[in-house]
Amino acid sequence: MVYITGSGIISSLGTGLVETETTLRQNRSAIQPLQLFPLLQGSPLPVGAVQDIDQASSLLPRTHRLAGIAAAQAMEGAEQPPEAIILGTTTGGILTTEQLLKSGEQRKEFYQYHSLHTVASTLAENLKCTGRVIVVSTACSSGAVAISLAMKMLRSGQVKSVLAGGVDSLCRLTYFGFHSLQLVDQNGCKPLDVNRQGMAVAEGAGMLLLSTEKTATCSVELLGTGLSCDAYHPAAPHPEGQGAFTAMQKALTDAGLQPNDISYINLHGTGTPDNDLAESKAVRRLFTNPPPLSSIKGASGHSLAAAGAIEAVVATITITKGLMPANTGLHTVDPALNLSPLTSPQLQPATAVLSNSFGFGGNNGSLIFGAIDTFAQSTYQPATPGLAIHGYACLTGAGDILATCEQIRDGLPASGMAGLEIISQNLPSKLVRRLKRLPRMTLSLASKAYENCGLEEKPAAVFMGTSWGALSETHDFLSRLTESKEQFPSPTDFVGSVHNGPASQVAILFGATGPNITTSGGDYSFEQALLSAELMGDDAVSPALILGADEGHQTFSPLFDPSITPGTALSDGGGALYVNRDTKNAKCIISLPFYQSSKTEDVIASLVNSLVAKQKTDAYTVIMAGIPAATKKDGEKQLTRFMELSNLTTPIIRYRTITGEFGSASAVAAALAASFLESGIVPGKLLDGHDLDVTRTTGKILILGLGEYVTAMELFRP
Repeated sequence: MVYITGSGIISSLGTGLVETETTLRQNRSAIQPLQLFPLLQGSPLPVGAVQDIDQASSLLPRTHRLAGIAAAQAMEGAEQPPEAIILGTTTGGILTTEQLLKSGEQRKEFYQYHSLHTVASTLAENLKCTGRVIVVSTACSSGAVAISLAMKMLRSGQVKSVLAGGVDSLCRLTYFGFHSLQLVDQNGCKPLDVNRQGMAVAEGAGMLLLSTEKTATCSVELLGTGLSCDAYHPAAPHPEGQGAFTAMQKALTDAGLQPNDISYINLHGTGTPDNDLAESKAVRRLFTNPPPLSSIKGASGHSLAAAGAIEAVVATITITKGLMPANTGLHTVDPALNLSPLTSPQLQPATAVLSNSFGFGGNNGSLIFGAIDTFAQSTYQPATPGLAIHGYACLTGAGDILATCEQIRDGLPASGMAGLEIISQNLPSKLVRRLKRLPRMTLSLASKAYENCGLEEKPAAVFMGTSWGALSETHDFLSRLTESKEQFPSPTDFVGSVHNGPASQVAILFGATGPNITTSGGDYSFEQALLSAELMGDDAVSPALILGADEGHQTFSPLFDPSITPGTALSDGGGALYVNRDTKNAKCIISLPFYQSSKTEDVIASLVNSLVAKQKTDAYTVIMAGIPAATKKDGEKQLTRFMELSNLTTPIIRYRTITGEFGSASAVAAALAASFLESGIVPGKLLDGHDLDVTRTTGKILILGLGEYVTAMELFRP
């Protein structure tokens, strides 16, 4: 079982469980006109802003501070740090970045907290968590997806405690972005109302400390989760709510419950006409007689990546306090919805709560919470580690996998940035005419990996890692916002700026309606995507695509990426793997046996102990070591110690000298390793000048990630 042993919440509703409960009992909206930053045009729109944040940590961006406040509440009374942290976010340090860009700041140290992964790594540092730290960015379902992954990790037996949740702050990108899509109600938010006109953008954080060990004070369990993808449109939901229905149905199955077991449904309920209608169709399809239900976003606003986690905490309040929140802001129910939302708070026992979160790209997540010791434990069989690779692809400055391999066979690096015409050469012009660099790269990689697999079955799930997301769209949106004096922000660039946008394009291309998870863990983003795919197990409808990609950007990359220093030529690219769990006719197998913070005590000794073949000097055919330039000194020390402790005499390839410096270089390394195993040859130009015959060796390749984190990926022949 998975128990909730701690919870934390901060939002426009208040700080902490008591203030949140009080506001919900009062059925009071906390949505007010924007005050956080000044506007150049018009009256401020209503938002759900957090009041009175402690400014003591003023060097940290607002998102980081919100996360820290909620995490401190969740960890109160805990005797040990969490063994892992899984966090959903979309904004990272963007609010601070917007201010810096506006002032013309060019010193990169001021941008050190821009990336999404710094929110989670700051939490890990403060809480002394040295285990796995994963950042999920699936738009407005991020918090729910993070909690779902945490449950999978706990069930796998790899850890006993995980801090999971979501956080986002208000910023110009989301404030003006949603307004440009005409999805904001200028009079506030009234979900499910016949006259609803849109959402109210909000901020906040919700955190749950999840554990496999029951404590004396815990009274709520996480019973089940369900993930799906609409694979329909980058911004609009499936009109019949198919993805929402699937997510709820999967959550019920995962929990071992029937629809009539649910006491209350916390609806996603954003207040936008299409979203509310689609969700209502899904609910009516699954529940013949729906239980009491409501959306709290008329009170709190829509806190984006934090919404699913904040509402998860509210679900625990519903169970522990018997409080079913009202659908604040509702005056007249839209008869087309065929639902009867609560118009006032209800006090009655609740043994099981279903909470929904849906986001851009059709990313859907449903969570089910239950009163402790009320329901029988559902059976769960953790997936066997390792995935069978049937197809692979990569993109580098040299071009695709064939061009890249030809370049390195000639002893030349494959760094740099390929032209858009090279990236897009296998894609229909109609498909990509409005897409910029990162989504084009991702679609190209996905298409080529599928072509390379030689199988007819299309991928049903997508797992993608990206360090920085779509830099071109983010830059262009903010630039146009400034140049037009905030009058004409681009809705197209806003939709494209979300980190999970490229993965959703892949899902639409293939009709992949299974889990669609984008991770953003800095230089270890691809490893996080691989870990997510392994954790999902049989829940991820086989087969799946695992991708990693990042774009180089002339303005943003030198500011954001610590590995890019003056004089460093920009490089970008990525890799993709088509995988399933059938090893028959597979090109090779990939697994992730190790992922720890470098701050773990004697982390390299732990790495050596985790690798099965540690005592054999020829255990690996080759070691591909990835050391980001920003952590070169520490990374080289780690590599030296690993070789000493493991007694290995294996040749080493420092693959970033081949790919250049960019976050998802490890995805290229994985694709190259797969090509070496399939061809049977490691090119001599990468070694001592002589080709290495893989068939005469162990046929196993180790890819090490070094620096801030230490990771190990193993690839081997079936």
